[in-house]
Amino acid sequence: MKPHPLIPRWAYVVFAWAMLALGVIGIVLPGLPTTPFVLLAAWAAARGSKRLHDWMHANATFGPMIRDWEASGAVSRRAKWAATITMLACAAIMFLTAPKWWMAAIGTAIMTLTGTWLWLRPEPTARTSGEARPPSS
Repeated sequence: MKPHPLIPRWAYVVFAWAMLALGVIGIVLPGLPTTPFVLLAAWAAARGSKRLHDWMHANATFGPMIRDWEASGAVSRRAKWAATITMLACAAIMFLTAPKWWMAAIGTAIMTLTGTWLWLRPEPTARTSGEARPPSS
């Protein structure tokens, strides 16, 4: 992928590493999503560091989701359920702790829109699944 002519290569690399770090933190920290940060990291790495992008594609944890997204914009059913359950838990916590009900309602509405968009994404098929084909070279 070609980087934007006004953005230096190093900026893409720094952004990719920052997003990857947030994605890794999201694996263990409830409420912080993993998938969007990893996909942003892959996008930036494709423009800033072929080596990092290739490593992410070959990674056993992140590679399949990146390859599925790049091939067809697909998100696995497991990732959809994990995101939905996390958003439901966050909504419940917000309604229990927010000082005003409308604050929790705004956050919940945004999560509802995000969840709807997520469930409208295709799921990987055996033909397009990142797990069913070797990493790209």
